[in-house]
Parts: sequence; structure tokens; C-alpha cells
Amino acid sequence: MADPISSPSRRSIARRAATVLAGALACAGAPAEEGAPHDGLHDFDFLVGRWHVHLRKLLHPLTGSTEWADYEGSSVTSKLWDGRANTEEFEVASRNGKQRIDAQTLRLYDPGTRRWSLWLADAAHGKLSGPPTVGAFEDGRGEFLDAEDHGGRTILVRYVWTRPTPTTARMAQSFSADWGRTWEVNWICELTPP
Repeated sequence: MADPISSPSRRSIARRAATVLAGALACAGAPAEEGAPHDGLHDFDFLVGRWHVHLRKLLHPLTGSTEWADYEGSSVTSKLWDGRANTEEFEVASRNGKQRIDAQTLRLYDPGTRRWSLWLADAAHGKLSGPPTVGAFEDGRGEFLDAEDHGGRTILVRYVWTRPTPTTARMAQSFSADWGRTWEVNWICELTPP
């Protein structure tokens, strides 16, 4: 029996995902040509501290479902290594109290590429996710991409940070099953002061 990881179809999917991601990341993280290039080291500084979280989560992504659940909770982000990394503790519960999401995010800054790698840890399953979601901020908007397995198929995952200020921030996660032609938002996280 052939190894499913090295089968031609899995290899072609992996090559296609790598090509799409490389092109998207090159565009997302390309420094401006005029003036000094944006270094990105302080792009997540707005997130440091304690936040109130309102989360809307699509319950069944990429199925045509429109059923959402609302969660409330907190997020605490701390700097590490003089700002070259940060860690976020994320704890929310559904409004009916029956569901919880406890997670940890580790963000690592690469000064060579001026990009951040976002690693997620799932407390419920005791696992570190992979691959990291990688990207950068440009003009106040952060875009981060990766390819993941979802329901037995490879999809693109995108995080978009918008409106980061000292008093508000918003992150939306989207999935694409068609290599970025269309995106379905499935996670909307609104942050405000506690």
C-alpha cells in the first residue's frame, strides 16, 4: 500500500498550498518601496494587557451552515524577549455556559522576514497546532495565512486583524476551500477594555 503522505495527490496538494501561501505572504509582508521599510516588531504591542472578549463562532464551517454561537471572556497578552514574542491566554465561555474555549497563542517575530508566526495551543486537547499562521501588518491591517487539514481536505486559513487601537481590536478567521478565491468567515473576535 502506498504511503498516504507521499502519494502523488497529497504531494501536489502540498505543492499547490505552498505556492499559494508563498505568493500571498510575499505580497502581505512586502515592505513599502518608499522610505524606510516597516520593521513590524511592534505590530502586536496594541494587544499587550487585559481585554474583554466577545467571540462569535460559526459552528459548522464550510458546510453552508449559518448557525453561530456567542462567547464572552477574557484575553491577557504579555510581551516576551523584549517584544520579539508575546503570549496570549484566551478564555471564553458560551453564553449558556455549556461550552468553553481555553487556548494559548505564542507569537514569534522573525526580524529577517519582518513577519510574525502565530502558534496556537489547545488546552482541551493538550496540543500545539501546526503549521504556524504567518504574516505581517501593513497600514494597520494584519493578515496571516496557513494551510491546514479540515475534514480530510487541505484548506487555507486566514486571520485578519483590523482596527487595532488602545481601546478596540478585531480579529476575524476565515477558511477557503478553493485556494483563496472565496473566504468564509467563521470566527469574529472583538476586544474591548475590561
